[in-house]
Amino acid sequence: MNDAVTDGRITSEADGRILRIGIDRPAKLNGFTPKMQAELAAAYTELEHNDDYWCGLLFAHGDHFTAGLDLARMAPLLEAGEREWSADQVDPLDRYPPRRTKPMVAAVKGITFTIGIELMLAADIVVAADDCRFSQLEVKRGIMAAGGATLRMVERAGWGNAMLYLLTGDEFDAETALRLNFVQAVVPAGQELARAAEIAGRIVEQAPLAVRATLLNARRALDEGPAAAIAEFDAATRPSRRYRGRAAPRRSPLRPAPQRRGSRD
Repeated sequence: MNDAVTDGRITSEADGRILRIGIDRPAKLNGFTPKMQAELAAAYTELEHNDDYWCGLLFAHGDHFTAGLDLARMAPLLEAGEREWSADQVDPLDRYPPRRTKPMVAAVKGITFTIGIELMLAADIVVAADDCRFSQLEVKRGIMAAGGATLRMVERAGWGNAMLYLLTGDEFDAETALRLNFVQAVVPAGQELARAAEIAGRIVEQAPLAVRATLLNARRALDEGPAAAIAEFDAATRPSRRYRGRAAPRRSPLRPAPQRRGSRD
């Protein structure tokens, strides 16, 4: 049995200004191993630091997004409280610095459990196939969701709606995910990747520094409140005095915002 089956892998492929990042262990429902987590962080870090890429596109090979963590493989790391990537790499779950500052679009399908939900909630835009089965089922395994679900499900859906699924581990479908603001579009199964790629393509048609500045400002509003984001508006729209009377350079006037969960530009 080859490594792609036993340990899985993360694929990375350039598509113009888009970096396509694929979860690839379909024989095991794309269950995550330590190797896959390390490779996913490496792919997100490549997106962040390579100026050729302006947007990421996360998807899965096979019929399902992911059944979650392969607990037999991941248990030693979980028990030790360790992670498979270094402190200077981007966290795909967007919990720790350095944080991603380029847009990420995700396409999900079929079984999308635990870390699958957390990865999509850590993205900026999500397209779901209508055959999706979602579950944040950690409570059924005697553990707590630690990949961001307890933060973002409450942010998106409100307390009661989040607790309904966090505390029961019950499954929900794509239409429910859309109603709760976990995904932004639902399409027939098989069309989710094309639709997500279309959205990513529209993003990279825009000015990249303006896109990143917009993303950072919106994140600052979410993490620090509207006043912190509003404080940047004048700087974003008014040319510096040194350029008065002539065109200011085309650059983002926003500096990266210090975030509750870290930031990097």
